[in-house]
Amino acid sequence: MANFDKATEQRLMSEIMELLVTHYGAELSEENLDHEMGRVEEALNDARTSHEGQYRKSGEPYIFHPLRVTHLAARHWMDFPSVMAALLHDVVEDTPVTLTDVEKKYGEEVAHLVDGLTKVTSEILSREDLKKETYKKTLLIAIDDIRVLCLKFWDRIDNLNTIGALPRHKQKLIAEETRTVYVPLAQHLGMGYVATELESLSYALLYPRRAQNYNRTIDRLKQESSDFLRKVRAKITNTCEKHKLNVSMKDRWRPFSIASARGMNRGFASLYTLEVQVDRMMDAYLFLGILHSLYPPIPRKLRDHLNLTSQYGYQALKTTVQAGEQRMRVEITTRKLARFNESGVLAPGFKFRHDNFRDLMQSLMEGESAFDTESLKLASATIQVYTPKGDTRTLPEGSSVLDFAFDIHDTLGLHAHRGVINGRTRQLKTRLLDGDQVSVETAKEPEVLPKWLEWAVTPKARNSIRRYLRNKVRSS
Repeated sequence: MANFDKATEQRLMSEIMELLVTHYGAELSEENLDHEMGRVEEALNDARTSHEGQYRKSGEPYIFHPLRVTHLAARHWMDFPSVMAALLHDVVEDTPVTLTDVEKKYGEEVAHLVDGLTKVTSEILSREDLKKETYKKTLLIAIDDIRVLCLKFWDRIDNLNTIGALPRHKQKLIAEETRTVYVPLAQHLGMGYVATELESLSYALLYPRRAQNYNRTIDRLKQESSDFLRKVRAKITNTCEKHKLNVSMKDRWRPFSIASARGMNRGFASLYTLEVQVDRMMDAYLFLGILHSLYPPIPRKLRDHLNLTSQYGYQALKTTVQAGEQRMRVEITTRKLARFNESGVLAPGFKFRHDNFRDLMQSLMEGESAFDTESLKLASATIQVYTPKGDTRTLPEGSSVLDFAFDIHDTLGLHAHRGVINGRTRQLKTRLLDGDQVSVETAKEPEVLPKWLEWAVTPKARNSIRRYLRNKVRSS
């Protein structure tokens, strides 16, 4: 049982403050830093007072939930208003404090973030409708302020980690919602590690016995491979020191999921990755050469996602080597890119395609259902294709020529006749691959057919096709 005493609370808060100083101490003046830190302390005191006497179903004092959410926010480079909102994120929903109270004391920005995390309430709507309206509210605010969605991720991670006291059927509902809504949203924001954690926690709740069996297998493998890994790391470290190459290494064991459970039979080679971080991108390629000189690479297992980001947003070199009797996966990235891989849109310097995200969210909310989770799932992995002029368009994996046409413009989509992919004429339903160059040949009049709905995967294309077909029926 975790400790819920004053010392634990103080330790969490001290770590939060240390993270904030580490991330922002260099860019703020001493006066501004002291001011912001003081406001964070004030938000903690207000959260503690507001939640006093409240306990979660597990029996812990409520204040520990916002503290852990805030710790995750600070760890992932979130700013001072976000940290204050994390501390206060449940006061409007669960205490007499109002949004106006928050705004008066902490300003419009913090109140805006707290509002985005507060559930919709109504005496006339059903529980299901309230949930859908809460989704829409969060996403509408997130369209203009991505921080709301990121705070929601930290809230959900902590809820999943402390969900044991809830009835089994509620645990399953929350886990399924996380898997279908929040995992693809995190992937879309480039937060691959966050998505993996959300997915792993969800699957562990949906398939508890399989998760326990999997974790036992991981524990056994850790014990069996400890000497082997120590020798591998020592050999790599000694060689890198000779080349004056600064590297850090970390063990990564694959979190539980259905896919990882299926790979259990392949053992170490499927479940372990050696993470390597270097200072510069050139050092990553230098390390790759050193690694392959020490341990022979397995053919066709090299993936270069340093210069061309993977469809799930991470940037690293991936290879598999034969290290003695073991095959071993190795992932090499820079320390800066490691922050991108972990924190995605929140990492300093991360280039986020905000227009794509805004279009996706608006299209999801304009769809036939209250929240189109299938389209959201499709949009979480992306490809990049090119127009004849060399402009880049980012589309969901599995998109067709038709999706490309509607992404350019509704009129082009409605008048599309066939496509040209890499110089070859193709049907509108042809699926596009990463790197394709695409153009669209048009007809004088729209040729929209109901089967187009089967060919299109993007919410934007599907919504436009539905609207056109409905209008055509009405006018006939």
